[in-house]
Amino acid sequence: MPEMHFRVEWPNGRVDNCYSPSWVIEEHLVVGEAYPVAEFVERAKTALEIGSERVRAKYGFACSSALDQLRSIEEVAEQLAPADRESGRVKVLAFDKHEPRNPKKAG
Repeated sequence: MPEMHFRVEWPNGRVDNCYSPSWVIEEHLVVGEAYPVAEFVERAKTALEIGSERVRAKYGFACSSALDQLRSIEEVAEQLAPADRESGRVKVLAFDKHEPRNPKKAG
């Protein structure tokens, strides 16, 4: 699977390096854009769930790393100050794509 990381800055200044099991995140987030917190969480949720399902289709099980990342994003959003949750924005800073792993070459 072609994994990637995406770096975001939360309204409180926190920067997180997030994981996606698929490049699908690019279809839902744009580098340089700043999304209202709730919209960012929803876009990330959609993309990470799609990525997890792609893993399931290929390997027969969901991607626990994608689901853990989603939980982490939701937790950070919930912990923001009310003003940041209501009017703050999450900025997408960068994408870092990784080449697909070849399990036959592992080891």
